[in-house]
Amino acid sequence: MELELETILDEFTRRDWEREPVEGTVRLAIVGIGDFARNRAIPAIAESEYCEPTLLVTGSPDQRRLVAETFEIGHVITYDAFLAGAHTEAYDAVYVATPNALHGRYATAAADLGTGKHVICEKPLETTPDRVETIIDACDDAGVTLMTAYRLQTEPAVRRTRELVSAGVIGDVVQVHAGFSHPLLAATGPDTWRLDPELAGGGALVDLGIYPLNTTRFVLGRDPTGVYATTASNTDSVAVDEHVTFQLEFPTDATASCTASFDAHANSWLELIGSGGVISIRSPFGGVVPQEIVVESGDVRMEHTGPPVDEVREEFDYFGYCVLTGATPEPDGADGLIDTRVIEAAYESAETGCRVDLE
Repeated sequence: MELELETILDEFTRRDWEREPVEGTVRLAIVGIGDFARNRAIPAIAESEYCEPTLLVTGSPDQRRLVAETFEIGHVITYDAFLAGAHTEAYDAVYVATPNALHGRYATAAADLGTGKHVICEKPLETTPDRVETIIDACDDAGVTLMTAYRLQTEPAVRRTRELVSAGVIGDVVQVHAGFSHPLLAATGPDTWRLDPELAGGGALVDLGIYPLNTTRFVLGRDPTGVYATTASNTDSVAVDEHVTFQLEFPTDATASCTASFDAHANSWLELIGSGGVISIRSPFGGVVPQEIVVESGDVRMEHTGPPVDEVREEFDYFGYCVLTGATPEPDGADGLIDTRVIEAAYESAETGCRVDLE
């Protein structure tokens, strides 16, 4: 078991999804240039091996010129112009980074354009399962690739953890503990769309809790069969959940206890407890993963720190690779749909005080 552990961690940053050589790049239209798109996504796309930014879609004239000039992006258009099909010759795919309730409008428009554009869309894919299904159907009908932007699924520490679990290094996983908190209320103003229930579709659960939810599903390779959740909001002016706690039940009898908060010190963690060991990742959800894994297996304890990796660049390289090779991405529309259904059930549980069946 020690040899197997060392073998998996030896080539820490390997791209196990990169199975064949491929040439070319996917030209991306970036729809929405908020903080994350400007500061993380666009720089990552510009440095990507398989993607390049060629068009911006924005309603912020003060920001668009600086962004376009910084990254040498040749076309900048409004949302209305995008919906009308302007400059479709300038891009092959779209990255949708608008508020959640607008994802469907731009993702389906991209798929419905005459040439059909591939789509990578921020999570959650939409605010309700029905709206997610509309995106999936539009992309299926157009025959284009749809990927949910779960960047942690391409992040090396998380991928190696999945391999360790699959190899049985810690035995059967019994418990998962995960959480993500961030002082959003202190860092943003009350007018942020993330606090608007119509635009966001929820609060801490939707924006932060989706990270431990999806990552737990990914590393276990299982979908939950039930959820029990509680939510709380301490600020009268906040119309969404500030704090959430939810427990997931899995068909293997494993459980996951997860938390998320909009109004707490920035922190995140992921720990998997198995019948024969423990795996923990330091700060997996905060945006810059330290690449530190601690594994205890039987009498063996190993601390491993991999080299720095930009998981956002990995995400776009993975998307570009899938488009160029015709491969189906793991975080596809169906993956995004499952999380949206779990989130809907978690809110139902929080409202009724009862466990909600997901089978």
